[in-house]
Amino acid sequence: MKKINILTKSVYNRIAAGEVIDRPYSAVKELIENSLDAGATEIEIYIERGGKQLIKVVDNGVGIERDDMRAAFFPHATSKISCADDLDNITTLGFRGEALASISVISHVDLTSVTEGNCAYKVNCIDGNVGAVEPAALQKGTVVCVRDLFYNTPVRAKFLKADKKEESDVTNFVTRYILGNPKISFKYFIDGKLTLQSYGGGLDEAIAQVYGSKVISQCFKINAEKESIKISGFIGNQNFFKPNKTYQSTFLNGRYVINNTISTAVSNAYASYAMKRQYPFYVLNLEVPSDMVDVNVHPNKADVRFVDNRPIFGAVYSVISSVLDGTATAAEFVVDSLRIPEIKSTIDEKPNKIYETPKTEAYKKVSDSVISFELKSADVSDYKEEGKAKSPEKQLKYYDPFLNEPFESFISKPEPINLTVTNDTMSGDLFGDSRIDETHARRMREQQMIEFEKCKYKGNLFNTYLIYEMCDNVYLIDQHAAHERLIYDRLREKIVNRRIDRQGLIIPYLFSTNAQETEFIENNIKIIRSLGFDLKPFGIGSFRVDEVPADLQDINLEEFFNELLSDMKDIKDIKLEDILKDKIAMTACKHAIKGGMELTQEEVDALFEMLKGDMGLKCPHGRPVCVTLSKKDIEKMFKRIV
Repeated sequence: MKKINILTKSVYNRIAAGEVIDRPYSAVKELIENSLDAGATEIEIYIERGGKQLIKVVDNGVGIERDDMRAAFFPHATSKISCADDLDNITTLGFRGEALASISVISHVDLTSVTEGNCAYKVNCIDGNVGAVEPAALQKGTVVCVRDLFYNTPVRAKFLKADKKEESDVTNFVTRYILGNPKISFKYFIDGKLTLQSYGGGLDEAIAQVYGSKVISQCFKINAEKESIKISGFIGNQNFFKPNKTYQSTFLNGRYVINNTISTAVSNAYASYAMKRQYPFYVLNLEVPSDMVDVNVHPNKADVRFVDNRPIFGAVYSVISSVLDGTATAAEFVVDSLRIPEIKSTIDEKPNKIYETPKTEAYKKVSDSVISFELKSADVSDYKEEGKAKSPEKQLKYYDPFLNEPFESFISKPEPINLTVTNDTMSGDLFGDSRIDETHARRMREQQMIEFEKCKYKGNLFNTYLIYEMCDNVYLIDQHAAHERLIYDRLREKIVNRRIDRQGLIIPYLFSTNAQETEFIENNIKIIRSLGFDLKPFGIGSFRVDEVPADLQDINLEEFFNELLSDMKDIKDIKLEDILKDKIAMTACKHAIKGGMELTQEEVDALFEMLKGDMGLKCPHGRPVCVTLSKKDIEKMFKRIV
């Protein structure tokens, strides 16, 4: 009994289609590339329901001859190449002859086209069955209309993402074609609404249309040639970084590619300037001889291979690093001479400088209005620079800035954190129950608890460490770390329990997003709002924040949202709260009493009472609140005992 089956045409065509067209964006990609290869200067793209219901591409290219219209749907039918030797010198975006054939077996396709001086014709294709060629009305170019993508492949349709996600992926690819073909006019419609438009005015205009006009001022425009490799485009300056890699575009001989050799060269050039979780912005166009690259690697044609990676890496790295470092050769590469970096010797090392992102005006105004402690019963002039009162009769009482209550009333016992947290380990689950064994944690807490009512205050060291004595033990308490931890716990509790007061911004904070970031924000906007941020859409690809959590009113919103967007691929609900941990810790540190600040006896007593005898606490940065010395330890220091 034979076991090998010869598959029918309908089966193997559908299998092939699954490799070429896996999502709506790939169908859009193939159709746009066909339009570009046809010499179009104006292209319109329409999608509905993320491309599942409709994909329509209209161009003003040379069109398809009547006699070729049915053949256009056949597998491996192409006008781009005619023999095997042509594969060694590919200059078009498409060449495999699979796109339209693959799309037609998994959807309903209508093709209308006209060539110069001839009448227009149309043909439809359903399930790979090509209909008759009929007269139609069209002035110029070609119109391809794809409906009900994957309607006859339910397994593939089941794995499609939500409409908004598919839409954002299509939008992402459309923006790449706008950037990669800046002299071509594009119009992009989503569910009947014009979303993106470029006018073919060049790369400057294309970048402004996609990312906004402000981006141009933060970039270097480059044009260089090294060993037959031409490199042009825009690269972000030494201060301009993005929270993820979605702002990076590379085009090789006009084709959008994702190539590790090029991206690594760029990353290495920026290595001395970028901080952790920062990614450079760039739109790079590379032109290389066709015999140096193989584009016939995968049906999606986004993966390419170089005959030798070294000259590509070297050219990209040397050009970009020269511009960023401001070496003498930078003048040869930067197009606008007014924006050439400061020229440095080529033997100078790169500055290992951390560039701070300037705060928005709204942030500055709100931040300036926040005072760590509200001074009562005395004038500010009665305070020395170190924060000490000049005279005993004018001792000041500190007020907790978050509760608007006297310092002494802030006495609720904080829930201990059973996890040491440092700046490098801020990913612990501090907003939920610790995953540490509860029995062990409880025993540790019990061992470190003391009967604070029996402790006697013995003074302080350096106006920083409070000294308490009980039985045969001495407790040195860091007043800043203790207060910082108490404030942190109170803020954390309010965030977790959603008991959040909001503070309005004098000037709303605005930030722009690309298609993928927009989709992420929209999916998580309810969670972000529940954390106390009044966030709402503000036009296409833009959001505004009108209110922030009152307890975090001096938060740097640019840093916060950059950090949020840097984790957009795998973020979860708790992750949003985790991101706030760092901000809360910084806020607690800023508003806690400082080391070196002289406290009144009332304030000392209030702080110690708030600790409720928990000597095992740590500040949010992992430093201990208290250090214990026994009488035996001290006597050993003085050699009284051995």
